[in-house]
Amino acid sequence: MVLDIAFREDESRVRKGHGPENLATLRHMALNLISRETSSKGGGKARRLRAGWDEDYLIKVLSI
Repeated sequence: MVLDIAFREDESRVRKGHGPENLATLRHMALNLISRETSSKGGGKARRLRAGWDEDYLIKVLSI
């Protein structure tokens, strides 16, 4: 349910081969990293946007 809301997984058009499984794995990894980072207020979507805009914050999220 969380992946459907946070990453709009239901709207993904990847349907062939191992693509859906690979992208689901990457989405889970991203969601886990974002949820483990607690210094920023806001929800997962806000944290993802901040990581996309702020390279220092992205490095912080990835280094957890």
